[in-house]
Amino acid sequence: MTDFEIGRAKRARRAYSFDGIAIVPSRRTRGPEEVNLAWQIDAYRFEIPVVAAPMDSVMSPATAIRLGELGGLGVLNLEGLWTRYDDPAPLLEEVAGLQGVEATRRMQEIYEAPISPDLITARLREMRDSGVTVAGSLSPQRTKEFAKTVVDAGVDMFVIRGTTVSAEHVSSHSEPLNLKEFIYELDVPVIVGGCATHQAALHLMRTGAAGVLVGFGGGAAHTTKSVLGVAVPMASAVADVAAARRDYLDESGGRYVHVIADGSIGRSGDIAKAIACGADAVMVGSPFARATDAPGHGFHWGSEAVHPELPRGERVGFEQIGTMEEILNGPSRVADGTMNLVGALRRALATTGYTELKEFQRVEVVVQD
Repeated sequence: MTDFEIGRAKRARRAYSFDGIAIVPSRRTRGPEEVNLAWQIDAYRFEIPVVAAPMDSVMSPATAIRLGELGGLGVLNLEGLWTRYDDPAPLLEEVAGLQGVEATRRMQEIYEAPISPDLITARLREMRDSGVTVAGSLSPQRTKEFAKTVVDAGVDMFVIRGTTVSAEHVSSHSEPLNLKEFIYELDVPVIVGGCATHQAALHLMRTGAAGVLVGFGGGAAHTTKSVLGVAVPMASAVADVAAARRDYLDESGGRYVHVIADGSIGRSGDIAKAIACGADAVMVGSPFARATDAPGHGFHWGSEAVHPELPRGERVGFEQIGTMEEILNGPSRVADGTMNLVGALRRALATTGYTELKEFQRVEVVVQD
């Protein structure tokens, strides 16, 4: 791979965002009705490759249940407002009404309330009682503290999600989470991330994770690039982690770890490009923030936005354009790829002659100048 000279003392490789690539049609086309978008991770099958990000602006117990009914997977933020307050609805309305720099300060105050193990249990059981697959998310820092509560509440899938999660975290102030030991002792499949390089992903796969999140999450709402200078364009990141999946498949003698693109998935074309680069599914936030039934009332933010010392996210406003079902399945009333995400993905496969997601990972892509 060619490196480019930044200056005499530094070289770098070129990386590409989803906007920097395009999918190439093949000699064959299909009817959209022939396309199958189902995927399976561990024992759980989903009709569409869409996982909702664990962000309070888009996922409540009710919206997680609704997404499950529509064939996707909703992940509840177990460090969010739903596990800190009996009734977060007034606070969600307040957040929607905040202005300017006051928004970050007030949100930091709201999220200072302690997490309640009883509320974790209640929210997850509400989801379980509905009959959908139950998924909840904790940060690596909170996983050991609340893991038993989460598992005892009947979670089907455990998500450990942070800006950057490594299998070799070192700290002189606290005992780091031993991912390999934790996952081995857990009775449910674990999805972990984010990561953005071949090496980091390979290490996470070796911990026994069922899935790896690629990216830093919260693409539309996070400011990690401007605050920390840390970013990896998503097309290259997904392709690198897909290569790690292939290498680990050989190394482990056939164990397949699912790759889930998490970040910069704002429109239907981004979903198609993520899978074309090797993702098995996508984790999305901002498209659901546009839903009229989203809890954020048209605003979107992630856990990075409320960090007590160094916020790396912001509250972003979106026009609400339709229900969650319409965002996923249409009909679309806009021409910008923000509605009918599933229909667009189905048509992308059909237009290029593919009927299965794993086949579509082999589609040709080109770099756009």
